[in-house]
Amino acid sequence: MPCAFSLASLRLPLFSSPPTIPPSGEHRLQKVLKDAAMEDGTVILTTLNEAWAAPNSIIDLFLESFKIGVGTHRLLNHLVIIALDQKAFQRCLELHTHCFALITQGVDFRREAYFMTPHYLKMMWARIDFLRSVLEMGYNFVFTDADVMWFRDPFPQFYMDADFQIACDHFLGNSDDLENRPNGGFNYVKSNNRSIEFYKFWYSSRETYPGFHDQDVLNIIKFHPSTFTIGLRMKFLDTAYFGGFCEPSKDFNQVCTMHANCCYGLDSKLHDLRIMLQNWKQFMSLRPNLKKYFILPWGVPQNCSLDSLRHYDAPESNNPHDLQD
Repeated sequence: MPCAFSLASLRLPLFSSPPTIPPSGEHRLQKVLKDAAMEDGTVILTTLNEAWAAPNSIIDLFLESFKIGVGTHRLLNHLVIIALDQKAFQRCLELHTHCFALITQGVDFRREAYFMTPHYLKMMWARIDFLRSVLEMGYNFVFTDADVMWFRDPFPQFYMDADFQIACDHFLGNSDDLENRPNGGFNYVKSNNRSIEFYKFWYSSRETYPGFHDQDVLNIIKFHPSTFTIGLRMKFLDTAYFGGFCEPSKDFNQVCTMHANCCYGLDSKLHDLRIMLQNWKQFMSLRPNLKKYFILPWGVPQNCSLDSLRHYDAPESNNPHDLQD
């Protein structure tokens, strides 16, 4: 059931006890999460703004991947799309069952978020704060950026003993190695005291490290004594299953998700994601006895590269149709 709510009422003061969420807002958020939750209280969450919600844009490719993946179509029943503006909310209502409008007072998330600008940082930190609130409501979640294509049910590849597990831009071969380079665009988090305290610590650390985005701060605090004191059980996901443009999964028979990371600019993302989906369709069209011998690489990245990065000092655009991840 679609709902609208203001992020302002979920704001968490630094190192404070959990805030009192207004009963009406808590009820609306609880309702949409309850409707989407699996039996164990797990939901799949993604965020959406006007740029990525436009027809034939990111959200259409994202939903298509669930429909053509292996064991993924049913997971749409558990997906909640968090709309960051009114146009994204309206588009969600046209496409999907579980929609939630999260409006942040005084922030326009429709515009392109140039990498590392104040606007970009606000968007990333608002996401961390919201995810903390979901954990406090007792829900586990898989958070996925909408430019992550779901090709296979990822749950069999998750670690049963982890509180927090996250995909990587670069995976070093050991899921416990803190030197792995995580990417906040895909993670699975279980709701418990450890994960809640960690998200509070993560969010509060934005003031300890001003000007850093959430992923860079995570790379710092994963070594911090407070993280060890909290006792968070952290795992890093293998790019063999959870790949991306930074480090693609090499085996179509194993890949669960592929992320358009190491890619900047909406046009570049769309171009390469469409090629990726076509690669997957070609693989799925093979006879079963041929699939196990399929060793061709992905046809991407092509337009996506670090060269397409817009520097943090680039002027912010008023064009809502060119969002940057």
